[in-house]
Amino acid sequence: MIPQYASALLISDLHLTPSMPLTAQRFFDFCEKEAPKAEAVFILGDLFEYWVGDDTSLQSPFQQEVQRALANLSAKIKVYYLHGNRDFLIGTDFLKKTGMTLLSDPSCIDIANTKYVVSHGDALCTADVGYQVFRSWVRKSWMQKLFLSLPLHWRRSIAHQMRSNSHAQYQHAASTSSEQNQIRTNVTLEACAALSRDQEAVNLIHGHTHLPAHHHEHLRDQSWQRWVLSDWDLDHPESTLPRASALSIDGEGVRYIDLIKH
Repeated sequence: MIPQYASALLISDLHLTPSMPLTAQRFFDFCEKEAPKAEAVFILGDLFEYWVGDDTSLQSPFQQEVQRALANLSAKIKVYYLHGNRDFLIGTDFLKKTGMTLLSDPSCIDIANTKYVVSHGDALCTADVGYQVFRSWVRKSWMQKLFLSLPLHWRRSIAHQMRSNSHAQYQHAASTSSEQNQIRTNVTLEACAALSRDQEAVNLIHGHTHLPAHHHEHLRDQSWQRWVLSDWDLDHPESTLPRASALSIDGEGVRYIDLIKH
């Protein structure tokens, strides 16, 4: 059944981690101040910088603090979550403790009598063939069971190594700043068109690319609108403009809310 609400807030790519305390605090404030004003909140993946199993929260005061914030919010309004590429191992135990409802990727929602299809967005970056192969493997249930059976310190070590590799690749892409790199790491029109067609929706919302904008897209005989959610980062002003925003949808339309100014 498609979730239906008169108003909602959508966020993505917070990448919460103890090493980014300002960003984390802004999320806690969001859960207390802005979020309860809507009927529902949709978190479209990458809530955490990485997640190596629900058992990690037993040893992490930070994850427990996030868990409490989400549980308090879920007691007031409906909270939905969709797996990202960094935290797709979030499982039933964490969802139960936070009160969040898991959505499949993609999913359709109805806000203010308008249909939207929501996705994290990484599956739409089809020009990045290597990543799509990697994604297809790590999303296999047997592969996830094998990884989660490893000792916790092994899983953390693997996650740290993968983060380091990802950061190095991102720095290389940013330094070269080639058009080819930008195309490879962004969503493709063909993938977005196929998703819009399959879901019978002309409104698409996703995160992942960290390129917030509202697009009017066209491909052959198809037209659709696409909203990209921003990442959150208040801890690295030297490398990027501090930002944290949400997409607000209600009877008055769709608009971005700058949470730094709130």
